Amino acid sequence: MTRVKRGVTAHRRHHDVVKAAKGFRGLRHKVYASAKPAILQQGLNSYIGRKLRKRVFRRLWITRVNAACRSLGITYSRLIDALTKQDITINRKVLADMAVNDVETFKAIVEQAKKGL
Repeated sequence: MTRVKRGVTAHRRHHDVVKAAKGFRGLRHKVYASAKPAILQQGLNSYIGRKLRKRVFRRLWITRVNAACRSLGITYSRLIDALTKQDITINRKVLADMAVNDVETFKAIVEQAKKGL
């Protein structure tokens, strides 16, 4: 069997890892042994962050809708309950956007929902 020299392959792999660590501090952006675990941890944190972002935005939307609702004399939970009873299906993202950018439409939706209480 012929001999396989792997210097080029290993160098290319190391180069790719160090390149992915661009912007890291200290030896983590130029030494393979330090960059490899940093890249693995970065990937894990990115994965977790993508899941957390969804939770964080939902909390933000709920907070915005609640603040807008209270100025119109109803709480968030009562509004969602009333919308459900009225069969008005509108998600929290759109509600929050209307509460900030289109107050008149949001007010109309709240008034429609109040009829169901």
